[in-house]
Amino acid sequence: MTEYCIVEKKDHIMTVRLNRPERLNALHSLANAELGEVFDDFDADDDMWVAIITGEGRGFSAGNDLRHQAEGGERVEAPKGFAGLTSRFDMSKPVIAAVNGVSMGGGFEIALACDLIIASDQAKFALPEPKVGLAALAGGLNRLPRQIGVKRALGMILTGRHVSAEEGYTLGFVNEVVPHDQLMEKAMDWAKQIASCAPLSIRASKDVVYRSLDTESLQASMEAQYDSVKTLFKSEDFIEGPKAFSEKRAPNWKGK
Repeated sequence: MTEYCIVEKKDHIMTVRLNRPERLNALHSLANAELGEVFDDFDADDDMWVAIITGEGRGFSAGNDLRHQAEGGERVEAPKGFAGLTSRFDMSKPVIAAVNGVSMGGGFEIALACDLIIASDQAKFALPEPKVGLAALAGGLNRLPRQIGVKRALGMILTGRHVSAEEGYTLGFVNEVVPHDQLMEKAMDWAKQIASCAPLSIRASKDVVYRSLDTESLQASMEAQYDSVKTLFKSEDFIEGPKAFSEKRAPNWKGK
């Protein structure tokens, strides 16, 4: 049982709903620690291939719960960062952010830590920390320039301005903007498309993409050895895919 989020698992897809709507899903350390355990479980569950994270109520996440902090509320260690994601660098399974409203500060950093962002047409994004004497140090300052380029990122970071879902799509950090009432349907459609592919192929692909971005040259990234690719080549699914294709049938992926 979880206290600060709602978790559902079905058809290889885990859906996580941040559940502090009375605070626009702003998260304190207790919630972040709980979500860290939720995504640890997702990562270890061989039957779960894709995750979706969204928010209950009218907000995705307003970021850090400063009110809880100001009130001297209980604090615990949350080593995996906001929502158990912003300081997680070793998970090869894909995570989709379904952004249903306000996505500010740490909330935007949660979305940036995901692999895809599907946004409601009512979503708003910002890194407003400089307006209150802070900085987006949970990955926002690092991920946003890598995803949309330095000049575009600094245009958001140095002003703290709010960006609409449509502008987020134009800037390049949003994959799709959808009508608000269709958000979860569309996010689930993306998840199902991913889950229809061979899970070890998906994990190897994600792993190579991110590790390549940290490699000094294209040649070095292509010549590197990737354990995820070795695992793929040794898997039953590596045989099942071509076999199903030749037999003109749907593949029966096992994820091993």
